[in-house]
Amino acid sequence: MEITKELKENIRTAMLSGRENFGGSDIAYARSLGIDGSVYNKIENGEIEKVISTGQWLNIGRKFQVSTYKSEWKAAITEVYIEMEDNFNFCQQNQTSMILVDDCGIGKTFCAKIIISKMKNAFYLDASQSQTKIRLIRQLATVLGCDTTGKYYDVLENVKYAINILENPFICIDEAGDLEYNAYLELKGIINATEGNCAWFMIGADGLRSKITKGINNHKVGFAEIFSRFSDDFVTLVPRNPEERKEFYVKLFGDVAFVNLENKKEVNQIVKRCMVKVDSPYKSTQGQQDGRIKSLRYLKTIVKVRK
Repeated sequence: MEITKELKENIRTAMLSGRENFGGSDIAYARSLGIDGSVYNKIENGEIEKVISTGQWLNIGRKFQVSTYKSEWKAAITEVYIEMEDNFNFCQQNQTSMILVDDCGIGKTFCAKIIISKMKNAFYLDASQSQTKIRLIRQLATVLGCDTTGKYYDVLENVKYAINILENPFICIDEAGDLEYNAYLELKGIINATEGNCAWFMIGADGLRSKITKGINNHKVGFAEIFSRFSDDFVTLVPRNPEERKEFYVKLFGDVAFVNLENKKEVNQIVKRCMVKVDSPYKSTQGQQDGRIKSLRYLKTIVKVRK
């Protein structure tokens, strides 16, 4: 498979932009991209032909979400985006940690990736791709630019060291509810070893809340300690009150639809299609699923159908 020169140039531009927000050395940054330091220097100086394989170009492009075409889907500055950006900045500036647990499909992951790409020494991990402790640590080592080869213990200690020497690092673990129990215990150890030097942020849905709450209630080792280190609370963005919840979703759908629809007169119609009978998801009542509100994924689908 061959890729175009245009795509290579776009990936190179994204690499150089990403370097500005990475506080480690060029060698560490190159490792985070899966390439050698000398190769990175060549690309930095403008060489793009025959310096790395097609697979490596694709891996780096995927990391920065680079494409040869301009995405038709536009990002809206929603209340979710604003609240998450405020929380991320607060955590990084004050070296504190939080857990965001909220409805699926409100744009948590989409917003997190955009916000983190603009922050210095901020790193994003997808726990759904690294559920075990070994895969979690190796993914963490990769994004930090640590050597991922060698004994597991050495990689783990290098991760702790790398975090502690960075200036105000911020690490976001998305889909945190997918982590296995041993991964939580290992994460607790890393947080202990980097306390006061690193801000952490977990993102998940009700499954994460349930896993942590159940672990605490059953006195399972580690869960109470982890919850304590994440400020002893779950941050939520969607209101629990049914009417306030309805208002939240109407505005969320409206904001996203407005920037993505050419015909602005269709916004209200699209929003109505996304809204169903509103009920609190915190009730355990028969037929609760009938009251579930559609997600931004549904909105995106019907907007694309109209184009």
